[in-house]
Amino acid sequence: MDYGIMDRDGRRIALCRVDDDNWRAVADIAPRDDQRAFVAALAARYLLLSMRGGVWHSLGVQADETMVGHVMWAYDDENGSHWIGGMVVDAAEQGKGVGRQTMVALIRWLSERAGCQEIRLSYHPDNTGAANLYTSLGFVHTGEFEDAEPVVALRVGATGAASA
Repeated sequence: MDYGIMDRDGRRIALCRVDDDNWRAVADIAPRDDQRAFVAALAARYLLLSMRGGVWHSLGVQADETMVGHVMWAYDDENGSHWIGGMVVDAAEQGKGVGRQTMVALIRWLSERAGCQEIRLSYHPDNTGAANLYTSLGFVHTGEFEDAEPVVALRVGATGAASA
């Protein structure tokens, strides 16, 4: 899923399905050590959740042809919302806008899915970087919590465009 979105280094950020050819590169994605209180130490944990849990779907994140991250999404049958979870950008790739552009691409892709009216996610309450990113993208607090993490939501318009 390539929307022509570029990071600060001018590389194309695209989402891709995890398959037999790229799963090892995705599994090896690791955040900075100081982020391990907020996300898994390796994206491999999220891949297993996608494979074994029956709820989440993993996507790789590429900068040009290099695998630089992981993100997963799910659909909630109860309220019809789409969820984003398990975003990890490799430590060596951080500070280049990869996380922001991953979110922009994923929001666009999810908003194009039939019936998508709202995108939700939760984040560790001490993860101020994530909180700032999601707020800047238009997510607003719902007042709900998921496993002690605040839940934020982004309404998606009928045309597939996200709205605050």
